[in-house]
Amino acid sequence: MHPVSSPVRADPDGADHALALPDAIVDAHHHLWRLGGALRYPWLQHAYDPAHFMLGDYASLCRDFDVDAYRRTTEGAPVVASVHVEAECAREDALAETRWLHDVAARASLPSAVVAWVDLLADDVEERLSDQAAYPLVRGIRFKPRTSAMPGEAPGGPGTLADPRWPRALERLAAHGLSWDLRLPFWHLGDAARRLADAPSVDVVLEHAGLPWDRSAAGLATWRRGMEALSQLPNVSVKLSEFGLGDAEWNEAENQRIIAEALAIFGPERCMFASNFPVAGLRVTFPVLMRTFAAALASHRWSAAAQRAVWQDNAIRIYRIGSANA
Repeated sequence: MHPVSSPVRADPDGADHALALPDAIVDAHHHLWRLGGALRYPWLQHAYDPAHFMLGDYASLCRDFDVDAYRRTTEGAPVVASVHVEAECAREDALAETRWLHDVAARASLPSAVVAWVDLLADDVEERLSDQAAYPLVRGIRFKPRTSAMPGEAPGGPGTLADPRWPRALERLAAHGLSWDLRLPFWHLGDAARRLADAPSVDVVLEHAGLPWDRSAAGLATWRRGMEALSQLPNVSVKLSEFGLGDAEWNEAENQRIIAEALAIFGPERCMFASNFPVAGLRVTFPVLMRTFAAALASHRWSAAAQRAVWQDNAIRIYRIGSANA
């Protein structure tokens, strides 16, 4: 991999800013899909439901997004490796999705690692994990806990973080050498910290920086407390991804501040650049996303080594990119 460079880049408004843009990027979170084939994606096909999607209207996503489309989207960016995260295909197709991604990687050299889907609380979880772990690029599992629809609600019962089956489920993940990609909104970050305090053996990757959707002072204070609680657990790292909002346009300055704060809380050794494309493309282009990250890194004057860690090294280490699956 290559070092971070420090060229001067021109903004569209004509202003020049010296930003440390990278010579190499590992995108730690993106999706691929092909519609109309053997794999089914209900949310993109017959069950289109913008009212319950975090960014609202997503009709533009309801088309093929394969490796060629990903490369067109990232054209000009030095993406040298990537992590594919399960794209919510029909759950009975989860293993077929992994098989397809390995075929794609064999032809196109991307993705470089796969986060697959398994119901970690199912009775047959051991068999499902074994089937997924048999594929050499599988490094982790994404299985979302059941969460409340808004702050202040406290759902109980099966699937929530209070479910007593979680400790055993996470032990199984660790036994297979797999990490847990954890996706949940900011108001559940404290719940996650309490649950994970009893599961030190499994590596956990918090997706989308804990989804700080409420940008009010009170909302960000809740997000901050949850992030600080999780940062006390050395086995938790963070994907700095998906800062788009359902009810607002991309706010570059605001998102720079939030990225910078997440970096300050967790430290650059536990944070990863991740695009969440094509979903994030509903709010931001890849060049603007890169510029936002570069400005956030510059705001704390992180060293070249720290910046390189965020852009590439941490994802390589956490997802064991380039190494044999164990």
